[in-house]
Amino acid sequence: KEVIPVNDDQNLHPLADVREQIRKKRYRLATRRGYLDLVKNLAIMAVILIIAFTQVFFITVARGTDMYPAILDGDIVLGYRLDSKYLKNDIVVCSVDGKEVIGRIVAKEGDSVNITEDGTLYVNGTEQSGEIAFPTKPGDQTYPYTVPEDSVYLLGDYRTKATDSRDFGPVSVSSIKAKVVSIFRRRGI
Repeated sequence: KEVIPVNDDQNLHPLADVREQIRKKRYRLATRRGYLDLVKNLAIMAVILIIAFTQVFFITVARGTDMYPAILDGDIVLGYRLDSKYLKNDIVVCSVDGKEVIGRIVAKEGDSVNITEDGTLYVNGTEQSGEIAFPTKPGDQTYPYTVPEDSVYLLGDYRTKATDSRDFGPVSVSSIKAKVVSIFRRRGI
């Protein structure tokens, strides 16, 4: 029997070159497959994120002080688009005359809204005090006001300065873009 030295470069095993080529080819194929899997996974994640933020979630930046102190100018607001049952005190983002408005629902369809000269808000005859620190001054509407069908009555929390349903009237439920679920203080980012 003849012993073939393994470390001698000139006297390699006759199949060693073929084995090395096969090993390199397998490595290249595995690397290529890994990159293709990475690209595929990134594409899937991108599609999921696009669907999530165009169909399920809504992100916007708050402009103005209408919802002060709950939402400050420049805060990032995250909303949920798929909620179709809006309750009183929900904060929503809606479109009014092409402008994005954030407000709190104080009355729904069929509710009677009354705002007195001294700044007291009544919904269906019940005084609404809650946590709002600012008095509610009446706007351009005649009170008591009954909210029409498929509409909500929005008020900003900064009641003395906010532009809301007192100025532009009730908001159609179909113009609500999202229900606010989270607020991120931009100053802290």
